[in-house]
Amino acid sequence: MLDPTPTNSTDQSSSLETILAIAVGNTRTRVGVLSGKECLKAQSILTAEPGEIASFAAALFDEFEFPSNEPVILISAVSQPAADAIEEAIKSRFSWNVHRLGRDLDIPIRHTLTESGEETVGQDRLLCALGAFDVVKQACVVVDMGTAITVDFVDGEGVFHGGAILPGVSTMLDSLYESTAHLPKLSFRNLDPKSCEPGKQTDDAMILGVAAAARGAIRYLAERYAQFYEGYPQIIATGGDMGLLEDDELIEAFVPDLQLQGIRVACAKILDEDGDDLDDGLGDGLGED
Repeated sequence: MLDPTPTNSTDQSSSLETILAIAVGNTRTRVGVLSGKECLKAQSILTAEPGEIASFAAALFDEFEFPSNEPVILISAVSQPAADAIEEAIKSRFSWNVHRLGRDLDIPIRHTLTESGEETVGQDRLLCALGAFDVVKQACVVVDMGTAITVDFVDGEGVFHGGAILPGVSTMLDSLYESTAHLPKLSFRNLDPKSCEPGKQTDDAMILGVAAAARGAIRYLAERYAQFYEGYPQIIATGGDMGLLEDDELIEAFVPDLQLQGIRVACAKILDEDGDDLDDGLGDGLGED
């Protein structure tokens, strides 16, 4: 597993202080405490439970040392209504300020997206791209294994070129159950990586099918991006289902909490441009409601 600490000791994030980062996903939300370049602790909570998310954020604030009596909280989200509910839960319980990427702070990444693409691209994809490039400092393919699987390309200058979106393995299994008369409802599990046997029963056949679809798509897209770039980029995996790829020699790095690291990098870039300390930069205009 790759250490997400950048190799350049003069990286602009080196002076970043302790923050709470919340990455709101379609199904689950990742809440973590970041100090400097480290993610000290993180946990996934159902997105539909904003009260639990607020409580865990408060528990992190109690557990770790922060530079002031109120934490700096940054939220990224693929679902703005879900983020609204989480923000409201935090504010109503603790009266803490919350800073939202895309609303209070732009995500500082160069890209080649169309105008429509820029308006609709998920914050998770941009932040994972930021975090991945900060880790490897070279062209990379970023694979995020969640409710949806995203396979995106970042060039050697850190420019985000977009990518592909396909159903996650659990989403594929749910679709098979909901769209057919007799296929069972399953939770995804890893099959024996040493076995090359066909599925001998229906559940194994379904698991094998969705695993093959995900793995095959990632390989196809990596080759496609390599042809586009005329060079083979490093492949980084993250997300709750990244364990599916752990025996795949194509994947060169597994980085948990890559989106949270992307929030850290975004914050560092913004403050570096403004020449502010963390609390001043976010508190004096960048993140005030």
